[in-house]
Amino acid sequence: MAFAVFADGSANLPKKFLGNIRLLPCHYTRNNENKVYTGDVDQFDGHSFYEDLRNGTVVKTSLLNTKLFIDQFTPLLKQGLDVVYVSMSSGISGTYNAARLAAQELMEQYKGRFVHIVDSLGCGFGNGILAMEADELSQDGKDARSAAQILDEDVPHICQYFTVDDLNFLKKTGRVSGVTAAIGTILNIKPILFGSASGEIISCGKVRGRKKAIEALIDKFNEKREKLQRQIFISHGDCPEDAETLKSAVSAAAPEAAVTVCQHEPFSGAHVGPGMLGLFFRGKER
Repeated sequence: MAFAVFADGSANLPKKFLGNIRLLPCHYTRNNENKVYTGDVDQFDGHSFYEDLRNGTVVKTSLLNTKLFIDQFTPLLKQGLDVVYVSMSSGISGTYNAARLAAQELMEQYKGRFVHIVDSLGCGFGNGILAMEADELSQDGKDARSAAQILDEDVPHICQYFTVDDLNFLKKTGRVSGVTAAIGTILNIKPILFGSASGEIISCGKVRGRKKAIEALIDKFNEKREKLQRQIFISHGDCPEDAETLKSAVSAAAPEAAVTVCQHEPFSGAHVGPGMLGLFFRGKER
């Protein structure tokens, strides 16, 4: 291990992909009850979580704060290790800036040590894929500065497209207006969303009906994909049948790739809601 790699629960990584990645906990409240999500998506009861959202449970999330990063990074720096943390997008959370402030403070305190914060401009597997790459670079013996440059250059090539089943969850977080959500619900309009070059969630299309939404995700994959795919990831908000439909279509388009399907983690899942269906892969561009 050439340097320490950190991510957090929003990276959505099943245990088999964690390697030496250290996951920081994410905090949220569920009907005013404090919850800690440590990042173990294999043990996450997605059905219960998303069913609660369907039934009106209020979930609120909190950003990871600067003190947490200082507390977690310091022991590694004292051991003489550099640190790379892959953050969720600065366009949707203040977590990146909190981590960046911690990095500045720690590098002033521990002269000669290097702390780099990767702004993934994504969430879920959108930062999980980059965390996996950081771990591979560390295990291959790359130094932290070289790895940081590679990772930052790879950010624009991590594609993340998704659709949602209920526009009202996006309305609550200000992603769509109340009028748009109401009309979209009545007309069965499904938006196609993606993590933009600035790290914000924006719409790149809309279709009528779930079947068309899944087809639109495949169209985006075929448009943006690199020629050969090694790993493709699908996450879902308690809609396993739709996820398997998407997996079958992706596998047909890229038979050389391993396709992983799992529940979408709760930290950002609270904002996209039940029925979220996301496709994550390496592409020519976002």
